[in-house]
Amino acid sequence: MTGKRIVVMARHGESEWSKNNVFCGWYDSHLSDRGTNEALECAQLLKQSNYKFDKAYTSLLTRAHQTLKIITEHIDQPNLPVEESWRLNERHYGALTGFNKAELAEQYGENQVQIWRRSFDVLPPEMDKSHAYYMSIWCHPKIVAHSYTTSEKFPSTESLKETMERVIPYWDDFIVPNIKRGQRILIVAHGTVLRSLIKYLDGVSDNDICSINIPSGIPFVYEFDDDMKVLSSKKFLGDKKRIEEGIARAASIGSH
Repeated sequence: MTGKRIVVMARHGESEWSKNNVFCGWYDSHLSDRGTNEALECAQLLKQSNYKFDKAYTSLLTRAHQTLKIITEHIDQPNLPVEESWRLNERHYGALTGFNKAELAEQYGENQVQIWRRSFDVLPPEMDKSHAYYMSIWCHPKIVAHSYTTSEKFPSTESLKETMERVIPYWDDFIVPNIKRGQRILIVAHGTVLRSLIKYLDGVSDNDICSINIPSGIPFVYEFDDDMKVLSSKKFLGDKKRIEEGIARAASIGSH
């Protein structure tokens, strides 16, 4: 790793809502038992490869924090400095939040659900105040605290395009300067956040990004030169079969 700037990214482990095949987004679902095991697997892969970090970045959501805590404890860095931001939250799925994906596919067609999930710029219906989970999201203590410290408007629905509009400036303005200073960075976030970074860093087209899925609990590595040119892209750690199974699981809208 000498002479290269290393960034490791990982999607949090499976959440309780993901276990039930439900659109989660900004709802603060915790890790499932499987998700806890996936986070532990992620930690073990990093430890086996002797990764150490100077700083970690994550979202405001508990499932990401739980994953990060398991990682830092098992790589013997329990006091690793962590910066959290709403800009690294999962995309806001709007009115789809809390609905089962397979049931929505039966109602609206699998193609429509896949468009909502993976298209670049198609917005799900907005979440309004009558939504069952509106208060759960907007009364979350961390969201409330951030609403007092920022003048930015929080979303009521997002596509990948809108998610990128908050993720990429955060990457450029807050994360990249530390990478350039030589810090070893760990990002533990969410599927759409990581897809945003992959699209940006690898120059993936609006069409091709639709077919990219990020497995939960499997870390992947980017290497950059001094000018932040990508030298090595999205290198997953671990067993090839496990990686393929994780990607297929992330892509599925069936019951699982």
